[in-house]
Amino acid sequence: MQLDAKIPGGPLAEKWDKHRFELKLVNPANKRKFDIIVVGTGLAGGSASASLAELGYNVKTFCIQDSPRRAHSIAAQGGINAAKNYQNEGDSIWRLFYDTIKGGDFRAREANVYRLAQVSNNIIDQCVAQGVPFAREYGGLLANRSFGGAQVSRTFYARGQTGQQLLLGAYSSLSRQIAAGKVEMFQRREMLDLVVIDGKARGIITRNLINGKIESHCADAVVLATGGYGNVFFLSTNAMGSNVTAAFRAYKKGAFFGNPCFTQIHPTCIPVHGDYQSKLTLMSESLRNDGRVWVPKTPGDKRPPHEIPESERDYYLENKYPSFGNLVPRDVASRNAKDQCDMGKGVGETKLAVYLDFKDAIKRDGIGVISKKYGNLFQMYEKITADNPYEKPMMMYPAVHYTMGGLWVDYNLMSNLDGLFVLGEANFSDHGANRLGASALMQGLADGYFVIPYTIGGYLAGTSKQDITTDHPAFKEAAKTADDFTKKLLSINGKRTVDDIHRELGLIMWDYCGMARNDDGLTKAVKLIQELREEFWENVLVTGSDKDFNQSLERAGRVADFLEFGELMVKDALERRESCGGHFNEAYQTDENEAKRDDENFCHVSAWEFTGKETEPVMHKEPLVFENVKLTQRSYK
Repeated sequence: MQLDAKIPGGPLAEKWDKHRFELKLVNPANKRKFDIIVVGTGLAGGSASASLAELGYNVKTFCIQDSPRRAHSIAAQGGINAAKNYQNEGDSIWRLFYDTIKGGDFRAREANVYRLAQVSNNIIDQCVAQGVPFAREYGGLLANRSFGGAQVSRTFYARGQTGQQLLLGAYSSLSRQIAAGKVEMFQRREMLDLVVIDGKARGIITRNLINGKIESHCADAVVLATGGYGNVFFLSTNAMGSNVTAAFRAYKKGAFFGNPCFTQIHPTCIPVHGDYQSKLTLMSESLRNDGRVWVPKTPGDKRPPHEIPESERDYYLENKYPSFGNLVPRDVASRNAKDQCDMGKGVGETKLAVYLDFKDAIKRDGIGVISKKYGNLFQMYEKITADNPYEKPMMMYPAVHYTMGGLWVDYNLMSNLDGLFVLGEANFSDHGANRLGASALMQGLADGYFVIPYTIGGYLAGTSKQDITTDHPAFKEAAKTADDFTKKLLSINGKRTVDDIHRELGLIMWDYCGMARNDDGLTKAVKLIQELREEFWENVLVTGSDKDFNQSLERAGRVADFLEFGELMVKDALERRESCGGHFNEAYQTDENEAKRDDENFCHVSAWEFTGKETEPVMHKEPLVFENVKLTQRSYK
């Protein structure tokens, strides 16, 4: 089965405008008749809820946090891309489009990525109007800095707190609609199932995380904006609450899952420092604007950094990639850091780290300038490591960060299930096999502010409105299934904690489906995951009750999904007989150890269909057609 992405015809630069004109409209009076569910209140979900309510729809919004402001988007640090060309460096919508396509190793749709570049400028205008405090130049103009995979400065930022400030902007708009009565807000709810009636998404089943009550909610369309699945690795830069459950339960109801093996490893994270660490801390890619990455030239060199002279330092990114230097894309920087450590040139106690050094930048610009750019990041690093980065180099090592895979969606951001729309990191995205830095915030806000308001209207106007209530048998069946699942977890009463099993799964995923993969390791991982899943259902210990606040139960449900989803990831990696972006199979690499694509056989999106617990998932393909860019071997030299 080949999937239809519903990409409009015509020249690339005119597709979105043409499509918006051709979409059917819901008139303002009729918008009040439609109910829409939005799950998630990060940048994608928060902006979508606010925008749809502003248009007049009745919106029900759900989040697992105690406040929409605590969505994981607040963790984004470095910035948001837009093709404003404020620096007069030659940037343009086309250049942003091309950099993003190339950064994703030519595994994304041209039409979606071009639209993303088009609306990027609108995002900045929208956020400035909301009062987002972007950094500014001396003359008052918005400031820009560089990020990996680009040779222009197009990243707008608010020190190292860009995600938080953008989310506060979206939250202010959302709060206005809550006060106006157009958004009904449901905090501390976790989506447990999607309700599908006559092939259309018509609602969700949730669990109230405070009192344990299973609740049913119906609507005319469902919007999922629930983030990525990086926590399948246990150790990641994601918040501990980030999970795959909402997307995975939708997959089990018939929504296809696209490119699950495409995960991003971020090169600048604080290294692992203990066996019982629960998460990792990201250090913004923006630091690579001024920080220089290096390791000792001699393997096993144990001297402190200040005792290693310049002549004995290997600035390996600058040497290997002279055009981009330290600002190569994340997948390239991560693999090179791993290679250096594999050669015995790693630093620190574990030898699984490289230096990120600001000595030259401080000497050139002064501590005041560097502090103004990165002060909160330096402070955070010192709190965690007890080392002062103004005086000694930071130590960094790659860690799981973002997931390019997600539920498959067409050009309208609708999944193969009618009425189920998926936004932001939860969909298989516009990033192909690797996301360029500062593009996650861009995609989330593009989807929420400037795409879904048009495309969901086209869907609603083109379908006959059927009034369905939560008394429908499909809701009762889904609610019973969710309740039975919860009771089953509590009844096992084994001896291993949920976190213990999750940590073991994470190690399997990291060792065999992490920065580098090979067929033997992936095949082994499938067997290990299956065995661990059996162990989970026979020996997990979930304490407490389902009738009150129970974080052990919450985590158990999420880990149960990770144990199934991890196997899907590994199978997707085995199926893709090439290397591209974040998927690096050691059997497919160039003479210079770069990812080697197979465009003849694998220039497609892999979309997986759930066919049952006891049967193998079926892969469907969406061919990727490149009419405007030439498929070339990625080079950042």
